[in-house]
Amino acid sequence: MKTVRLTIKGKVQGVFYRATAKDVADLTGVKGWVRNLPDNNVEITATATEETLQKFISWCKQGPPKARVDDVIVGELEFEEFNGFRIIR
Repeated sequence: MKTVRLTIKGKVQGVFYRATAKDVADLTGVKGWVRNLPDNNVEITATATEETLQKFISWCKQGPPKARVDDVIVGELEFEEFNGFRIIR
């Protein structure tokens, strides 16, 4: 298990990015949280196995249909355990 922080840049607010990311996380077993940032990007902290995180990151690079993802910055964090995946508003 490992924990990563993702910063998703592009047209990712107002396109159901957070809600869809939660759905994908719940389906794949990713735990953590997602929130909008003041600079119009989205931030995700995610914990899962390496393989599951790679699949989740691949989804993050596409996002939901109305999103336009320009970049996903991935940084490794110290392992953190979460109960489920939540949207921070």
